[in-house]
Amino acid sequence: MKIAALSDIHGNLAALEAVLKDVQRHGADVIVNLGDIFSGALYPSQTADRLMALGFPTIRGNHERQVLSGDVSRMSASDRWAHISLNAQQMEWMRNLPTTLRIENDVLLVHGTPGDDLTYFLETVEESGCRPATQNEVEERAGDIDAGLILCGHTHLQRSMKLMDGRLIVNPGSVGLQAYSDDHPFPHRMEMGSPHARYACITKTSSGWDVEFHFVEYAWDDAAAIALSNGRPDWANALRSGFC
Repeated sequence: MKIAALSDIHGNLAALEAVLKDVQRHGADVIVNLGDIFSGALYPSQTADRLMALGFPTIRGNHERQVLSGDVSRMSASDRWAHISLNAQQMEWMRNLPTTLRIENDVLLVHGTPGDDLTYFLETVEESGCRPATQNEVEERAGDIDAGLILCGHTHLQRSMKLMDGRLIVNPGSVGLQAYSDDHPFPHRMEMGSPHARYACITKTSSGWDVEFHFVEYAWDDAAAIALSNGRPDWANALRSGFC
């Protein structure tokens, strides 16, 4: 079995199309979507139409939860853009997405960690910034989840870790945004360092799960221009460079 894992599309339709084309070239038995689908500065509604038609196994992330909160006055600029752009049918589709999903018995889809869509699985944020999580930290976050493969998103960073008992945790990186800053629980930056769209393919073999990380070119300068026209120079810079 070969799974193509996509996450953190953030309404970047051009990046999504490039990734889907690359997945077709590499082949996959199933494509999964790990949440944070629409919020941003680009094309929430068009991205929703594309994904709703494809019907991939999909979970919602923290941004879906925030968009669905309904309190526009308290939303970030990215969530507000999604909230005003999505129509009633698209909002209902998003509302019906699960927060976690199990496929093929041995594979669990989560956004952050199994119990929290805001906690990073493979990274740890401290007062000094963000660093890769230790083995013990990841083991604790995984707990006793009975799944040989746990797919997570949220951090936009491509990373994997094998646990002591053989379980594999994989973050495929972000399709649509290669850098962002946040202040939860402390101020920090997440930066891939290049503008390429990212995803991962995970294949079941006789010895377990193997992961391949992919990065894909697309028209990121055009996407940055759209973000700038929508009043988001922060997004424009991240889309062009992969840095905040």
